[in-house]
Amino acid sequence: MNPLDKILKGMTFEFFGSGKHKIEMETLLTTQDAVFLDVRSRPEGESIQLGLKHHIKTLWIPIDEIPERYGEIPRDATVGVFCSAGTRSTLVYLYLRTLGYDNVRIAHGNYDAIISMLLPGKLLKFINAREKKAGGE
Repeated sequence: MNPLDKILKGMTFEFFGSGKHKIEMETLLTTQDAVFLDVRSRPEGESIQLGLKHHIKTLWIPIDEIPERYGEIPRDATVGVFCSAGTRSTLVYLYLRTLGYDNVRIAHGNYDAIISMLLPGKLLKFINAREKKAGGE
């Protein structure tokens, strides 16, 4: 059985009903040692950059570069795959699963979900929490 067959066989009603294939943006951005994987195209990434440095490690690898660059994606982290509409993130999710990435999720939401996390009050909360962790408190 090839890897995609095995993954598809596991995509039962219970799998989708449990939501194990997705992660909410707020959960992703507050998960320790997580990675935000932006798979939008070069023109999109150059137009709107999503450097979430106060929240999470961010990788921008356009979908068409994933086959050559997937080695940059850590296997030991929760990886939330993002695109603006969800189609490309779903394809990359499946691709990474076939390569043995077990802790990869589709980042649920679009630009609105990210922007809501960057409002001044929420951003200040994240910055203060990071500084507290860095200070060892």
